[in-house]
Amino acid sequence: MPLEGGHPTLLIDAQALAANWRTMARMAPSAEVAAAVKADCYGLGVDACVPHLVAAGARHFLVAHWLEVEDVARHVPPARISVLHGPVCAADVAIARRTGARPVINSLAQAQRWVQAGGGPCDLMIDTGINRLGLRPDEVRDPVVGQLDIEVLMSHLACADEDSPRNAQQQSLFTALLSAVAHRRASLANSAGVALGASYHLDVVRPGLALYGGVPRRELAGRIAPVATLAAPLVQRRRVRQGEGVGYNGTFAAPRDMDIGIVSLGYADGLLRVWGGSGALHFDGRELAMVGRISMDMLAVDLTCAPDAREGDLLTLAHDVPAAAHATGLSQYEVLTTLGRRMPRRTVRGSGCTAGPAGANAAQQ
Repeated sequence: MPLEGGHPTLLIDAQALAANWRTMARMAPSAEVAAAVKADCYGLGVDACVPHLVAAGARHFLVAHWLEVEDVARHVPPARISVLHGPVCAADVAIARRTGARPVINSLAQAQRWVQAGGGPCDLMIDTGINRLGLRPDEVRDPVVGQLDIEVLMSHLACADEDSPRNAQQQSLFTALLSAVAHRRASLANSAGVALGASYHLDVVRPGLALYGGVPRRELAGRIAPVATLAAPLVQRRRVRQGEGVGYNGTFAAPRDMDIGIVSLGYADGLLRVWGGSGALHFDGRELAMVGRISMDMLAVDLTCAPDAREGDLLTLAHDVPAAAHATGLSQYEVLTTLGRRMPRRTVRGSGCTAGPAGANAAQQ
């Protein structure tokens, strides 16, 4: 894939993204599979991802903030968008009224605010044990709740990525509360919750992480495909003498005379310094270890096994989310959401691109 300029690009594998959504659908065959697209589709880009989720079959989308609605609404009707933080203030209510996006009511105060503004379709979050957002179970019988027009009654699992007794406790409590609140559909499971089994699926599951290549439970290993690849050009090839340092503070000293490559990719693009010493880029099927500290806009790789690599050639880093989390100590969510916003997002079909000499091509959409 020829790069347009000397900057890094984030490649989004549309086929893998759609396949991950279909995997969730196969694992929860009795439920609708919504898509969490908050935080710019977990860092991969709303414009790059949402159209392909729609094509795969997704019909309901979730964001965290009202300012995220407009971007998603370029691709789907606003009535299909739920805003998880709900109407925190009058300005939020005004956006809901103007756009038609659905608020998730998280407190009695939010319920009152929504009812006083005229009400309308909404979702309702009940806290069954995570102690973040949501009504407490003893609040669901408050009269104002009875005035809500609730589309999806939901709760959120605190420990779905672990084999914890809290999962069954939350599932049991939520199920017991379903008869206490009038609603059309019920939802409990996130990506990890889908893997817990049918009793967690109810009417709607709402994966996020797994859509974008994350693997929060062992049951999903081998079933979720990587979606993102970082691609960046080799800016300069340098000869370093034995004993010379590379990068800030000289944390890497050349053990011998060697060639290194300076690559246009750094922590401003999401490749944080914790990658240093454990990461590698690829060129024409060969692995090039990172050396020295990662800088804001560039990093260095060992070119010993790539004597044919030249300035302008494309290097890649397949964003295997669980492997990256294991190597860096970051959570899988951080691995995705720290990807730099300045990188263009480009959708490709299949494996995206193969690193190699400048001019190597990839199928694009």
